[in-house]
Amino acid sequence: MKFISRFLSWKRTIVLAVIVLLLLNVFNFYGLYTNRFYFFKIDNYILPLLTLVHFTFLYALRFKIHEKEIGDPQMRNLEFTLYAIFLIYIYKLVETVGILMSYSDYESNVIPDTFIPIGILITTLYVIHLVLTLVTFGHRKALVGDYDFNKIHDRIDYWE
Repeated sequence: MKFISRFLSWKRTIVLAVIVLLLLNVFNFYGLYTNRFYFFKIDNYILPLLTLVHFTFLYALRFKIHEKEIGDPQMRNLEFTLYAIFLIYIYKLVETVGILMSYSDYESNVIPDTFIPIGILITTLYVIHLVLTLVTFGHRKALVGDYDFNKIHDRIDYWE
């Protein structure tokens, strides 16, 4: 993990995480079996809504690192919510792998030629996204610090 953190600075990690999140949001509307985008299915909007928490956390992390501030309760709550959303990301990865593994079940049907390449791309994006999320948590701990709220009162200047 330290090698990855050394290779991926916090700026690179945030930029790559945003790019991967945007790509995954687009591919969330894509149907592997049909080679079509489905914008009128309500289920397809759940992941993009949940990624808003992730985008907010990335923004807060960038702000805290840039301004050299310590973590606050709002950032802690965002990170704890992101832990739960991380489980949903894992579920989406497993779901995509399950769809890819079902290729042999539907060989007699007409499956688009893009099934395997796009499926592998989406799977790779999910794996990269999970790694980037863990690296982001590591950068938060290393650069922003632990959530020790006893220190918050020490850094407040009441005369300002």
